[in-house]
Amino acid sequence: MENINENRKGISWISALIIGLSIVASCSVLAIGLSRFRSESVHTISATGSASVDFESDLIIWRGSFSSSAYTSKEAYDKIKNDAAVVRKYLLDNGIEESEIVFNSVSIWKNYRDVYDENGNYIGREQDGYSLEQSVDVTSADIDKVEKISRDISSLLESGVEFESQSPEYYYSGLDDLKLSLIEQATANSKERIDIMAANSGARIGKLRNSSLGVFQITATNSGTGSYSYDGAFDTGSRNKTASITVRLEYDLK
Repeated sequence: MENINENRKGISWISALIIGLSIVASCSVLAIGLSRFRSESVHTISATGSASVDFESDLIIWRGSFSSSAYTSKEAYDKIKNDAAVVRKYLLDNGIEESEIVFNSVSIWKNYRDVYDENGNYIGREQDGYSLEQSVDVTSADIDKVEKISRDISSLLESGVEFESQSPEYYYSGLDDLKLSLIEQATANSKERIDIMAANSGARIGKLRNSSLGVFQITATNSGTGSYSYDGAFDTGSRNKTASITVRLEYDLK
């Protein structure tokens, strides 16, 4: 009996020790958790700043194309070669420099027509000559001159050239510098908003916690925010444009 009682006492002592150690471990885990919770529960303040600027394009690209058709490929090529000479002369006569003109490669394809028998039943297709097409690009810093030419191609049409004119595209060569300037302005605007909010709430600003850059938008001037795109708009159809960007800053509060 004495041995049994001693064994029971030994077991009770070990159990008590295990329970005590478990309690200590649980308290330690809880203390660490509370410490992390407190460190993560940092108060912050954030604001989104914006900046925009109106500017005028300084480069224009005008594209056009012309085509020809004939029964043989040689006849079609001779015609489109002659049309290209007419187009080149038209551009040079209107003040476009040779260096501003680029004629692209000629595309060629076969034409086919449907064939029917004497009873009007469809029996297949047969080749019916060739068609060729060539495009030309005009790139210039003289926007007024190219705009005028692109609007008046009547003389080309009267010469027998089947010319198709596209709408001019407008670009700005200083876009990289403009974008950097807008980022600087939007960042300053975001920080100014945070300073105002902190000053009026009696808070003190700590270190910068996070910053993010919004998408760069280029839209036609006075087009409104409806022209904005989720991935960033890039308008090429307007001579006068507006560029805008946003910057979001987040600071810790002391």
